[in-house]
Amino acid sequence: MKAAVLQSNYIPWKGYFDIIHDVDLFVFYDEVQYTKNDWRNRNRIRTEHGLKWLTIPCGYDLNRKICEVKIKNGFSWQADHYNQIVSAYQKAPFFTKYKGLLEFVYLEHTWEYLWQLNRYLIEAISKEYLGIQTMFKDSREFVSQGTKDEKLFSLLQNIGCDIYISGPAAKNYMNVQMYRDNGINVIWKDYSGYPQYNQGYKLETFEHGVSILDLLFYTGEDAPYYIWGWRDSL
Repeated sequence: MKAAVLQSNYIPWKGYFDIIHDVDLFVFYDEVQYTKNDWRNRNRIRTEHGLKWLTIPCGYDLNRKICEVKIKNGFSWQADHYNQIVSAYQKAPFFTKYKGLLEFVYLEHTWEYLWQLNRYLIEAISKEYLGIQTMFKDSREFVSQGTKDEKLFSLLQNIGCDIYISGPAAKNYMNVQMYRDNGINVIWKDYSGYPQYNQGYKLETFEHGVSILDLLFYTGEDAPYYIWGWRDSL
């Protein structure tokens, strides 16, 4: 079984969904330290004036796990994010296709915890709009022990996976040999080669590192091709 383990992110970029598509089981790993102004509570959209950060207000206390982080400022931030997304993408060819999702998330529902919002968006986009069949689980559904790399290794053992797909940043701390010695093959995800698409505004450079919303609004049902489908033609 192939598995991936990642913290939940706010409307993450296409590479996040690429990993989800690669595996049989995707495990949200929100029982670890929360880091301020990271991908957990913010992401970027592309506007006619360049990149724009959308940041969820979560306070400044770093002595929390991601699963403990509550969202501040009630409904006001949701209306602001909705308005900024609409302003940036309302002329995109497939904006209306996903407008219902935006209205539910930002105008019709309030979110107490950050992880609840992040996971709803990730799972809804994966299943409903990208056609991903991967199973989703919470790491707290499994037993794990230790800290940092030891805890991740323990988690993967109890999940029962034999192939673990990880982002390349984990090379800095993972003891890969320990995994391989215990029957878990580690594969590093390669994010290179994504094809470009028309991002709407005549800016100087194409930007891959933006929210998945950008890709959905501009490519619609063709979005999976720009995440993983293009590899089939190589």
